[in-house]
Formats: sequence, structure tokens, C-alpha cells
Amino acid sequence: MSRILLILVCAMGYAGAFLGWALAPGSFGFAWLTALSIWIAWPLGAMALMLIHALTGGRWGKAVHGVLAAGVRSVFLAPLFVVPYALTANLVYPWLQSGAPQFDNAPYLNGPAFVLRGVIYLLIWLILAVLVTRANDDAKELAGLAPAGLILLALTTTFAVIDAVMSLDPTFASSLFGLGFISEIGALALSAATLALIFSSSPDLEALRQLARLLLALVMLWSYLALMQLIIVWQSDLPHEVAWYLPRWRQGWGVIAGLIVLTHFVAPFFTLLSAKAQHSSKAVGFAAASTIVGGILHQFWLVAPAAGARSGVISLLTISALLAMACTSALAPRLTKRIRTWVEA
Repeated sequence: MSRILLILVCAMGYAGAFLGWALAPGSFGFAWLTALSIWIAWPLGAMALMLIHALTGGRWGKAVHGVLAAGVRSVFLAPLFVVPYALTANLVYPWLQSGAPQFDNAPYLNGPAFVLRGVIYLLIWLILAVLVTRANDDAKELAGLAPAGLILLALTTTFAVIDAVMSLDPTFASSLFGLGFISEIGALALSAATLALIFSSSPDLEALRQLARLLLALVMLWSYLALMQLIIVWQSDLPHEVAWYLPRWRQGWGVIAGLIVLTHFVAPFFTLLSAKAQHSSKAVGFAAASTIVGGILHQFWLVAPAAGARSGVISLLTISALLAMACTSALAPRLTKRIRTWVEA
């Protein structure tokens, strides 16, 4: 895609999103949160994969190293994308709205604590991105950074998704929610990197096989965690937990849930089970693309039902916001190269 076309698509995305902000700020808030939860999978997932490869080695990491490094640098765009989210948070979260009932977890879910934690998450991600970028070409230094980096990344990502997505219903709690999101961003980032590799060159077959097997493992992990959460809620049959699932099954959302199962598990799982398919660029590319579609649908399914009957408007605004973020990331390499020069100086 040419730079001019990217700029035009980016401008259209921002225009559509911010027009929605002006006309329907509440719907915009939910849409921007959805797009942000999808976009953040790329830089955080890329960072996690780079750190994992630094510890484990393998040809898969070398094959997509450049793409993942670019993904890590895109985290420097996060503060820009967080601004609209922060400005509309009071329209999205019931516990931030004036006159809201006092919830039992109010010491955790309150405005000042929410902002403070958000700043801490961003700072840790930015610092990790600087350190990973500096150690990018030094395998030994990156391996030394990896254990602490992965722990920090896992903790901050877990609490960030609890704050941003799970707290849409302040009475719902799940110990698997953060783990599920971590496995999903890993699968999405790996899928994006794999597609970039397939479209940019003829990939090494052994590297492709390793990427396929790793993607299969992440898809299975995400599916297992999602199923376990559903089974636990079903077995417990507690009203405040069941109430989280009910709006996500009604008014057509059950159909979306079925599509998520199909695209996020069935298609990639049964495609990548075949050893022959693991050596096929077309088969692996299909599995990766299906995983990305499933991940996008899943984040939309998590966020949009909390807005009630505004899902149609939110879906259009989500597309606009996601286009804006994706095109900004695609246009940002020049900026991120300058940032890399600065952090490596």
C-alpha cells in the first residue's frame, strides 16, 4: 500500500472516529476502548515474543525478528492512543460515573487509583520497549533482560486488562481473565508477524513449521482458558458472574460468540494439526489470518455488549478507530527509527 493511500485511509479513520466522538461520545468511548485493546496486542505481544525467543532460541524468532522489533517500537504510540480513552473513560465505566452505587471493590476501582495504575503500566511498557530496543542486536543482553521483562510484562498486562475490560462490569471477577488476554495478544502478534513474513518473502520451511506449531500452542492455550472460565462460571452459578455472560449471549451476540469459536479456535486448530499444512505458506497464512479475525471479534464481543443497544454505531466507530491506529502504526517506522537511534545512543 502506497504511503499516500495509507495517509488517506488514516485520515478517514480519524475523521470517522472523531466525528463519532462529537456526535455520540459514549459510543465513541466503547469503540475506542475496543480498538485500543486490539491494537495493543501488537506491541505487547511482539515484546513478549522477542523476550521468549531470547530465552528459548529457535529459527522462528530469527525469521520474524525484524517485524517483532518494529512491533516493539510501536509501543511509543501508546500514549497518543490512550488520550481519547482517558478522556471518555467516565462515559464507559459505571464506577467512574457520578451518582454510581458504591461497589465493594471501590478502594481499587476509583478514579485516582485508575489513573495512577494506568500511568504505571504505560511507563513500564515504555521503559521495557527502550531496553528491548537497545538490546535488539545483542542476544546475550536480551536474554539477561528477558526473565524480569516477561514477569513485568505479564503482571502489567494482566492488571491493565482487568482495569480496562473486566471492570466494565465492576461486580465480575475472574482469575483467568488476564491469562486469557496474555495468550490472545501472543497469538495475535505471532499471527501478524507470520503473515508479514509470508507476504514479504519465501519463508524458510523449518522456521514456518516452528511458527505454525507455536501458533497452534497459543491458540490451544487461549481456547483452554476461555473454556475453563466458562465452565467455572457455569458450575458456580453465581448471579454476579452469570450476569457478565448474559448480555454477551443475547441480541445476536451468541452468533458472534459462535464466529469467535470458529475463527479463533476451530479453523486454526484443525488447519495446523496437519504436519503437511505446517510447511505450507497458504495453510499457515490462513490459520494466522483466521486467528486475527477471531481476536478482533473477541475483543469486540468483550467490550461492546456492555454499551447496551448501541452496538451498531460502536462497530462502525471501532472500524474507524482501528483503521486510524493501524495506519498510524504503518506510517510510524520513520518516527520509531529516530526513537531507536535516540535510545541506542
